[in-house]
Amino acid sequence: MPALGYIVWERRKKLKPEYQDLSGEQIRDIRQAGTEVSAEVRIPRVAYLGDSSIAGLDKNPDMFRAEILIMEMTFVAADHAADEIDKQGHIHLDEIVERASMFENEVIIAGHFSTRYSAKQIHRLVEKKLPDRLGGRLHLWV
Repeated sequence: MPALGYIVWERRKKLKPEYQDLSGEQIRDIRQAGTEVSAEVRIPRVAYLGDSSIAGLDKNPDMFRAEILIMEMTFVAADHAADEIDKQGHIHLDEIVERASMFENEVIIAGHFSTRYSAKQIHRLVEKKLPDRLGGRLHLWV
């Protein structure tokens, strides 16, 4: 099932490693001689993953590196079968737990919870599986 996701990138020019030990004048001279002394670096700043199975994250590892990740976590209770959830194009809390070490994000905002749960249930179930909330970086948009 197709899903939309986006990454907002910051593009920067960074001095190439081979020129880092040179003085400013030397770098200027090399640049004026027509040699490119910098390379573009792309930094993922904000990633948004719409309704998607966990494959949406797995196939886009830059989403794990974005400063801010906004994603869905529709199911949080243990009684939902992962294969059924994937077919529906949603993510389960257990899939996040399995990948906890992969999240490098500074902030992770999870939302789009099933209406089967109350806000209290969502908070309780997430606390049980992720008591530190990924180092305090996981925020629930309930």
